[in-house]
Amino acid sequence: MDKSNNIIRNKGGRTPKTDPSIHRHVFRLTDEENAKLLSLFEASGMPNKAKFIISVLFGKEIKTIIIDKAMLDFYMRLTSFHSQFRSIGVNYNQVVKLLYRNFSEKKAAAYLYKLEKQTAEMAVLCQKIIDLAEEFQTKHLKK
Repeated sequence: MDKSNNIIRNKGGRTPKTDPSIHRHVFRLTDEENAKLLSLFEASGMPNKAKFIISVLFGKEIKTIIIDKAMLDFYMRLTSFHSQFRSIGVNYNQVVKLLYRNFSEKKAAAYLYKLEKQTAEMAVLCQKIIDLAEEFQTKHLKK
């Protein structure tokens, strides 16, 4: 009988918080004030309004996330250009190997001359892309 009294039984349910939020405050806003509050809340990226309001009231740091669609689009296109240039480099190496394997030395040299002209044009285009990226960075990415 003494052994059964010493067993601690789990009652189940949620463990109580050490410092529960039990005080409630209500305030009213005009339409304009509400719109401003909601826009600030959405820009902060916080999960709920109560935590956002508490952080504003007690001076905690508010994080604002700004997503620039133009910058995101530019980044995606630049990434796709990078992958295309890599694939062109791989194809370039394969073409050179095939030319020397399947054609005579003179014919392969003639085809390589044409390929070299196209490569020079691509290098000029690549330099223009780099210039545009630097211009975009100076104009739009101010830190």
